[in-house]
This record gives sequence, C-alpha cells and structure tokens, in this order.
Amino acid sequence: PTLPLLLRHYGFANADILRIVRSASVLLLVDPERILRPKLDFFASLGFKPRKLATAPFLLARSLDKHLVPSIQFLRGIIGSDDHLRQALHRQPRTLSSDLETSMRPAVEALRRGGLTEAAISKLLVINLCVLRLSPDRISKVFEDLKEIGMCIADSRSLYCFGVMCTLKRETWLRKLELYTSFGLSEGEVFSAFKTQPTMLALADDNIEKKVRFLLDELKLGIHAIMSRPVILCYSLDKCILPRCAVLSVLMREGRIQREIKLPQALLGTSREFSTKYVLKHADEIPDVVKAYEGKIKFEGFGCDT
Repeated sequence: PTLPLLLRHYGFANADILRIVRSASVLLLVDPERILRPKLDFFASLGFKPRKLATAPFLLARSLDKHLVPSIQFLRGIIGSDDHLRQALHRQPRTLSSDLETSMRPAVEALRRGGLTEAAISKLLVINLCVLRLSPDRISKVFEDLKEIGMCIADSRSLYCFGVMCTLKRETWLRKLELYTSFGLSEGEVFSAFKTQPTMLALADDNIEKKVRFLLDELKLGIHAIMSRPVILCYSLDKCILPRCAVLSVLMREGRIQREIKLPQALLGTSREFSTKYVLKHADEIPDVVKAYEGKIKFEGFGCDT
C-alpha cells in the first residue's frame, strides 16, 4: 500500500496523514510495507495514539532495532508501568527522538546525582519527559536554582517545579520574576506562589500581564489575594474567567448572590462545579445565566448591568 493507505489502516485521520507528509516527506521514499509497517505495529503495541505520533512523524524515520526499541526499553525500566510510559510519551512524543546514550542516560544519571530517588525520577519523567533532552550541566543548574528559592527536593511539589524550570532558560524565569514583582510582590511571595502553582512561570509575559491587570483593575482584587490562589492565573481569561464573571454579574443583578461574594473562591473550580452551582441552579428562572456562560452576554463589570 501507499503511505497514506497504510497510515489510514492504522487509524490516522486525514489531517494526521497530511501533517506527516508535510513534516516528514522523506517517508514517501521508503518502502511502506517493509520499513514503516513494523514501526507502526510497534507503536500500536504501546497504545500510542496516531494523532500523537503525527506530531512527531520523524520518529517513523528512526531505526526500529537500533533506536526505538532500546529507547523504549530504557524508558520502561525507569518509568515502570506501560500506562505511565504511554502517558509520558503522549505528553512529549518528540523526546523519543533523543539519543539514548548521549542524551537519555546522562540525563537520568544527572537526576540521580541531584538526589532524586528512582520513584521521584519516574514521576518526574511522567510529568515532563523532555527533561531527558537536557544536558547534565543544565539539570545540575536547575537543582541549584530550586535550592536557591528554598525548594527542597524532598518536597513533593519540587518535581512539578523542576518540570517547569527545565523548560525555561534562566534569564526567562528571572524576567518573569521581575514581571510579577512589578505588581508589588516580593521575590519571596512570588516563589511561594510558584511552589504552589509552578505553571504560573510558564505563562507568556503578555498573558501574565493581561490576567493580572484584569484581576486588579476590573475585579478589584488585591495582588496578595490573587497570589494566595495563583491557580487562577492558569485559567483562560477569555474562555473561563470572563464567562464566569458574566454569570456572576447576572446573578448579582438579579439579587441571587451578594456583590460582596468572595470572587477568587467563586471563580475557581472545575467547569462542572461552577456550572452546577451558578448556572444550572438558576437556568430555569434566569435564562440569562446560560447566555452569559455561553459568551452571548459579555461581562461589563460588577457595577453595571450585563
């Protein structure tokens, strides 16, 4: 069969196939049956989703016996269960392209030298497999940076902090630290919030600026109140925070909730939790809450009608 036919047989959607052909056109030159089918069988045996493989199609150009199988065996030995291995690979499929001897093994050894237990290394790789693409020197520096901000590796949160720090250049997270402190926070307060919600440092600068300014200027929240629940910074402003604010504004207008409601607590939680408490509960009597939640009624502040 041709490459598209073979890929379709393994469950790849047309968009996946197009992406593979555009990104790794070299695969059109190899024998689909002899070269590609064994690799596709291998990935299928791991439960690797076609759409994930389509994001890293060059893996199909790597040697099955010399690279893919040894690398998977190594990762399985470190991570443990195939479920966790699959989870890690789905998050960072590109990491599997890293060389086993010059990248993966040295990285794991550096994590051990840094003091992580085997169980901790396993968990870290599931959280962020791209750690294996870092040089030992870079890994050592991340350990130093974490120690500098008062994060002990024995703290269960340190793995999530490590996972974020390893994706950022040092000058990048220092710049983000400066951005947060520009709102009136001390470095210690920023680091304390980071330990609670590590992904707050992974946000783009303009994203941080936009969300914090909205929370400060539009919702009138204090910066310390925001940083006491830093997870709010990781919610989408347009898709989550604004629709929820619109719903709360409608309920305030109708007298169903007080204007003095504690906003951070009200805005946080899963979509199901918020919908159950503030939308479905009032939908029959106040249809506008549904419209607000769907974005059909825009949030214009809590001091005026929506």
